[in-house]
Amino acid sequence: MENRTGILTNAAIWFGVAISVSEIEAGIQIGTASAINSLWFPLVLGHVLGGILLFFVGLIGARVQMNAMQTTKSTFGNYGSKFFATLNDMQLIAWIAVLNAQGATALIGLNLPISFAVTCIILATLIAIWVYIGLQRTSKFTTAVMVVLTMLLVVLSAKLFLIDPTSALQNASSTAGLANSLSFWNIFEISIAMPISWLPVISDYTKDAKDPVKATAVSAIAYTIASLWMYFIGIEVAGIGASNIAQAILIAGLGVPGVIIMVLSTITTNFLAANSAGESAKAIYSRLNPKRVGVIVSAMSAIIAISGIMNHYIGFLYLISSVFAPMAAVLLVSFYFDEKQDDTRTWQWNMIAWVIGFVVYQVASMFDSIILGPTLLAIIVSASLAYIRVLMKQHRTDIA
Repeated sequence: MENRTGILTNAAIWFGVAISVSEIEAGIQIGTASAINSLWFPLVLGHVLGGILLFFVGLIGARVQMNAMQTTKSTFGNYGSKFFATLNDMQLIAWIAVLNAQGATALIGLNLPISFAVTCIILATLIAIWVYIGLQRTSKFTTAVMVVLTMLLVVLSAKLFLIDPTSALQNASSTAGLANSLSFWNIFEISIAMPISWLPVISDYTKDAKDPVKATAVSAIAYTIASLWMYFIGIEVAGIGASNIAQAILIAGLGVPGVIIMVLSTITTNFLAANSAGESAKAIYSRLNPKRVGVIVSAMSAIIAISGIMNHYIGFLYLISSVFAPMAAVLLVSFYFDEKQDDTRTWQWNMIAWVIGFVVYQVASMFDSIILGPTLLAIIVSASLAYIRVLMKQHRTDIA
């Protein structure tokens, strides 16, 4: 039991996951293209629903004590599990690169005397070191980092809130013409996309929890609260007329604390993603060493970040949702409603349910502001198809 994680550790981990430049940038996007009185409900709704999905998906790993991709084996079969693990590794490498590039860009925006490429390499190196040391050995350090980061972000939030209210109001008026560019469902989609992106990762950490239900609940709640906070900061940044977090930090006059925020927020989020890349690799080939894979992924992310992946950030975020939202929907139905998941036909049916959900997402995303949004539509369709299979099996059992 010495390797089990407590509630506080899980809370610190998932609070740290949400504190990232990417979450703030998403808030800036919403804040600059939405009327301030129309964005709160879809923003909160997207996060709450995303947090609920995080809880139930994470609870699966916590109960069976398997990492995220290993939990998919009973639902999608051996080959299906390896397929999703491969996709997860690919998206994690790219996701780390995106976060690395965003962190480096923000640091360069603070007028530091260092190049973008070197900054990406430094961030990747720090992440690789943390991954190699391991989560168990750094749990107390992680908690201490999150305390420091939280205090600094409180200061930043307060300073942004107090900056020249008159100017902020003028800026809000100037962006009123953009209010119609993001509708209710557009905002909802940007909001739920973030928690959805972590669905294929959460069980990598809840699997080691001492108390599965409490630890998973705390993880989901901590992430949801911190993520909403980051979006709010982004909206505040947009409200003062800044176009990015670096600009806002300079306006707020934070200096060195601002640099610390950028470095720590990038590392805490990317550490988990890199660590999970190692866990997913283990699901593909059990003899792989997760720590070594995590270090290699960190190095690869720096190379990709330097190549300019951040230009495709929002589209990439939606691509993650289109793959893992329907996968999670089928997984949830299979785990919580299907008592017998041991026949080949069920695995094949579940893969078909996922494919159809994926297609539904892709089609729905072609329409602007479709009702419910692509993510929810894909989840509903895939979950419904998976549940039809459960009902068919129950019907055969009743007849027999």
